[in-house]
Amino acid sequence: MTDVAMRTDRYELTMLDALFRDGRAHDKAVFDLFARKLPQGRTYGVVAGTNRFLDMLTAESEDEFADESKFQFTLDELTWIRENMDLSEETLAFLTDFKFTGTIYGYREGSLYFPNSPVLTITGTLAECIVLETLALSILNHDSAIASAAARMVQAANCRDLIEMGSRRTHEEAAVAAARAAYIAGFDSTSNLAAGVRYGVPTVGTSAHAFTLVYTDEKDAFRAQVRAQGVKTSLLIDTYDIEQGVRNAVEVAREFGEEGPGAVRIDSGDLAVESVRVRGLLDELGAYRTDITVTSDLDEYELDRLAAAPINTFGVGTRLVTGSGHPTAGMVYKLVAIEDGDGRLRPVEKKSSGKRSHGGFKNVYRDYSDIEGTLCSETVEANLDGFHDPAAFNEVLFTNGRIVVPTSMSSMRQWHADEMASLPDEAHVLTSGAINPVVETFASEKAPVPA
Repeated sequence: MTDVAMRTDRYELTMLDALFRDGRAHDKAVFDLFARKLPQGRTYGVVAGTNRFLDMLTAESEDEFADESKFQFTLDELTWIRENMDLSEETLAFLTDFKFTGTIYGYREGSLYFPNSPVLTITGTLAECIVLETLALSILNHDSAIASAAARMVQAANCRDLIEMGSRRTHEEAAVAAARAAYIAGFDSTSNLAAGVRYGVPTVGTSAHAFTLVYTDEKDAFRAQVRAQGVKTSLLIDTYDIEQGVRNAVEVAREFGEEGPGAVRIDSGDLAVESVRVRGLLDELGAYRTDITVTSDLDEYELDRLAAAPINTFGVGTRLVTGSGHPTAGMVYKLVAIEDGDGRLRPVEKKSSGKRSHGGFKNVYRDYSDIEGTLCSETVEANLDGFHDPAAFNEVLFTNGRIVVPTSMSSMRQWHADEMASLPDEAHVLTSGAINPVVETFASEKAPVPA
């Protein structure tokens, strides 16, 4: 991936330059990435994008800091910066040799988060922490919004298969990240091939209406698809008339020796009504083992409405990957501690109305019920010495140039599944009036100094 380091806001480098000129750039600092609140009606969020972000800081060689990470300013980029920004030579030298040497703590990817949960805590020098801000927010805000919406859809689907199909509705790179985030949150597959190549997400897909329209007879289109993909393929039956499409699909499957195709797909109409009609006709024709897949602007509320419908698989696109289907994660990145003249960390926080931050390095503790392991509360405790408690829920994610938590997709999916299983029943409510049953508390050893 190119221009990773340049995926930032101009003011990150202007702040950086001012700090270098003032002799503060190498002061130790602590930044938290968190959401002040959850979107209305949400009882939890899902962390995603963490390992994508950390991977960009990881050294390519096994030797500590022996090689460049993806987050590097190229010669051409440095030339552009020099020509378009009035930065000091010291700042330019820092950017030329940039390597992140700090430690990052936080929640594993797939974790649940709540208001003020310190999803990421980035420690290092002011200079290196500031440079990472925009990229960290860009990745985690996008991926966490997708994963949070996807988790609710998985819940509403109630063990039926979910396919992520949003590639045509978003930016080409966002589409790959969305498929990854949805898979971590429990989706079964994606239509996006790049997500399959990069992350091992299972890929699926058969044909669109255009394929059927190539042929003057719908049955000829079905025959061509079956010859190419086998009779277990999924046939799109609503190009012309759904009932006739079912009959044609079953007839063609029988020409190839099966009682029916593997599945039929409906992409229009009232899916609750049409799926019942299609199931009835399939059974009437003896195609008992043919599944039904539906697509068409689905979200968690529509999936919930279709709970009793005879549908086996849902294909979800637009309302998963675009803002029309889910609210933003709303994460921010704030300085919470800074090195004083005596070398000690001084906690700082914003006091502005509606945008407060909590100062200090934080450890997070979760309390679970003894019998069922249900999550009861999350407590965030700030301390003055920057000490991380190994027993805390937030853990070391990245140190010495390496990610130190599991990064496989299977491990993240399992971690997320375990997190979801710990939620109280009340937290699974999909209505806009849902109230978060998980108690959130914030404790501080000493009132921080306002920033």
